Amino acid sequence: MKYSIVASLVCLLFVQASAQKQKSNPNKDAVIKSVDKHQQELISISDKVWTYAETALKEYKSSKELADYAEAQGFRVTRGVAGMPTAFVAEYGSGKPVIGIMGEYDALPGISQKAQPTREPLEAGAAGQGCGHNLFGAGSLGAAVAIKELIQQGKLKGTIRFYGTPAEEAVGGKIYMARDGLFNDIDVCLDWHPDAKNAANTQSSQAMVDFVVEFKGKAAHAAADPWNGRSAVDGLESFTDGVNMLREHVRPSVRMHYAIVAGGDVPNVVPEYAKIWMWVRDSKRSGVEEVFARVKEIAKGSAMVAGVESKVTVQTGDYELLINRTGAGALQKNLEILGPIVYTPEEIVFAKKIQEVQGGEQTGLDGKIYPLRETLEHPVGGSTDVGDISWIVPEITLQATTAPENTAWHGWSVVACGGMSIGHKGMLLAARSLAMTMVDLFENQQLRSDIRAEFDQRKGGHVYKAYIPDGPPPLPIQK
Repeated sequence: MKYSIVASLVCLLFVQASAQKQKSNPNKDAVIKSVDKHQQELISISDKVWTYAETALKEYKSSKELADYAEAQGFRVTRGVAGMPTAFVAEYGSGKPVIGIMGEYDALPGISQKAQPTREPLEAGAAGQGCGHNLFGAGSLGAAVAIKELIQQGKLKGTIRFYGTPAEEAVGGKIYMARDGLFNDIDVCLDWHPDAKNAANTQSSQAMVDFVVEFKGKAAHAAADPWNGRSAVDGLESFTDGVNMLREHVRPSVRMHYAIVAGGDVPNVVPEYAKIWMWVRDSKRSGVEEVFARVKEIAKGSAMVAGVESKVTVQTGDYELLINRTGAGALQKNLEILGPIVYTPEEIVFAKKIQEVQGGEQTGLDGKIYPLRETLEHPVGGSTDVGDISWIVPEITLQATTAPENTAWHGWSVVACGGMSIGHKGMLLAARSLAMTMVDLFENQQLRSDIRAEFDQRKGGHVYKAYIPDGPPPLPIQK
């Protein structure tokens, strides 16, 4: 019994000493201090991007805010990359290793909201940061600045590169940047995303293809001579019938959803044009392609049924995220050093009020650091263009608490939290933990090699090809 007690004490002292040794890394201490030093600037940038709330490929003010700050901090900034005026790359240092970190800043339409726990838009019908991308861009840039200062001081060697990536919510700006080879020379890339929990991500995302199907027929008077017409809407309705019958015959991991964009103008004219916008998702890109092939056949058959023409046009598509558990493990250690987010009573009341208004359980905020989870074969959830980057270079992803659970993501409640201290605290945790992990990547060649080895093993012989049409990005018409 005495031996067990002594052994336990020795073990405890060893763990404490090991933790203390890990905490005492001077470069990690320095990046934490850097984020703390710049935190008001980062909060200000985040809040400005939150206020701008610009949607995909229209993020002119948001992009400029981040790029200008990077330039003021001494980064070499290249704007308008990959044919997108709101995409940019900011770089500091030279030579290897090259460590990348990504930031987003696009908003979602129609969810404008004040930074308060009850629904009230800043501007009715305007966009809002319902996925927290105002925090994402600023937090990642804060981590990059911390590393830049160490390179500048000669304490780290290599290159830090920040990617300003627009339009994640729509066309997938990273995919166009990837197609242009902007990620080809980096050793490891990092990113983070706002969430309701703090965790080093070990779960994939869903692969997806985004496409439209157009039907073209022949107009005629719907009462006088409908027999002379060929209804494009008949083709569209046959298509949706076919898709919905297909649902019974796909794997449980498949998701299919659509919106009818054009379906005739007036009842008394046989409609000559109809259009449907659709997404197909699955846990693997191969599964998406299998279902998409069948959907294209349904489009052909539906056109034959209605006696019209059909055309399928791919708009964009995402790969599933290729998980790197070695990289996630390095991030996890730094999260545990930093410890949980501590919230004020006022912040907890704010969160509970949002949960009450939305009819969810009033649990408040979850600032804990969660352990690494087993990687599931078939994840649930959404898609992201970060997935494409993860098939080009090893990718490490963080999730950080910026809003409470039991609230609607892509909704006003996340907008509200992203414009006040709840969101700011998650952003600063992200900046600190990502900067600390980048210190590990710069200092530890073996870690980089182990991360690359896992990447090569998981990727196998697959050759990445962007799932986007040829030609430039679909830039919006400026008014």
